[in-house]
Amino acid sequence: MNKPRLKVTLNGSVHGQLRNIRASVHGLGLRRIRDIKVVEDTPAVRGMIRVAQHLLAVEPA
Repeated sequence: MNKPRLKVTLNGSVHGQLRNIRASVHGLGLRRIRDIKVVEDTPAVRGMIRVAQHLLAVEPA
């Protein structure tokens, strides 16, 4: 059974952001601008995306 997946792209810098925003971006596996990761669509991942939504682009994978 395959879980739905999301393609997450970091479009903005985490420099100057709050610690919880930086931690969420790091937790998604994103390190630098234009970094792309494919992650499972779980409530925990949705929460991390919501915290940093102004820096991220999200689309179905």
